[in-house]
Amino acid sequence: MRYIDLNPVRARMTDNPARFPWSSCAALCGERDDPLLTLHPTQHALGTTNRERGDAYRLLLTQSINDNDLATIRAHLQQQRAYGRDDFRAMVEAKAQRFAGVRPAHRPRRKTIDCG
Repeated sequence: MRYIDLNPVRARMTDNPARFPWSSCAALCGERDDPLLTLHPTQHALGTTNRERGDAYRLLLTQSINDNDLATIRAHLQQQRAYGRDDFRAMVEAKAQRFAGVRPAHRPRRKTIDCG
């Protein structure tokens, strides 16, 4: 969720993700109501009240996503692969009947035959 809500900040479209008009971030931070928004269980786990959840999410947004995690998320997005724990990827693979992990960016090197 942080990755998505921080995209407008990384794109320098806004300094505050909760003020970006085409985002649910303000609702997740408890700054406005959004009747179309259904909280994910992870969001519910941030607190027992809307205020606690909003404060906790706002705090999470101030913590940057490290470069390694950003690269991993982007690799999964670019290859349209499932991102998550191993058990989640296994479930996606079973349901989709196709590989759900990330593959290396380049083709494997062709083996050369030594004629000499």
